[in-house]
Amino acid sequence: MGKKDHVSETPATAMLRAYQVAFTGLPYEYLEHGGALHSAQVLGLDPFSVVKSLVMQDQDAKPLLVLMHGNRKVSTRNLARQIGAKSVEPCKPEVAQRHSGYLVGGTSPFGTRRQMPVYIEQSILALPRIAINGGRRGYLVQLDPQVCVQLLRAEAVHCALAQ
Repeated sequence: MGKKDHVSETPATAMLRAYQVAFTGLPYEYLEHGGALHSAQVLGLDPFSVVKSLVMQDQDAKPLLVLMHGNRKVSTRNLARQIGAKSVEPCKPEVAQRHSGYLVGGTSPFGTRRQMPVYIEQSILALPRIAINGGRRGYLVQLDPQVCVQLLRAEAVHCALAQ
C-alpha cells in the first residue's frame, strides 16, 4: 500500500483539508487503553498538549464533546454547572461510537457523524499547537488549537482536574 506510515483519509482529515487547515499527521503504534498518555510518550510530546476527545452526555442523554488535556480528567460537576446541565457523564463506548462515527480510541472532534456541542478546556487554547485524534486509532493531527473554536465553535470551559 505504499509507505508504512501512510494514513488514508478519515472524515476528520477530509474536513480539515476542506477548510484548508494546516496540520501535521502523526501516526503511532496504537495501544488498547493506552490513551493520550501512551500516544504522547511514543511521539515524544508533552501529554498536556495531547488533547483527548471525550463523548459525554447530559441528563437528557444529549451528546456533547469535551476536549481535555491528555494528562487531566474532566470535572463533570464543574462542566455541568458551566453549561447549564443538571449532570454530565461519559457515554458508554458503543453510544459514543454511534454519536461520533469513530471507534473509541480513534475519536476526533472533526468530521463527527452527528453534530454535537463542543467544549474545550480553556487552558488548551493558550497552547501554540496541540495534537488531537485524526479520526483513527494510532493517528493524531497536530494543529493550532484555535481551529477547534473556528471550525467546531468550541466553547471554552474550566473543568480540568489534576491527574
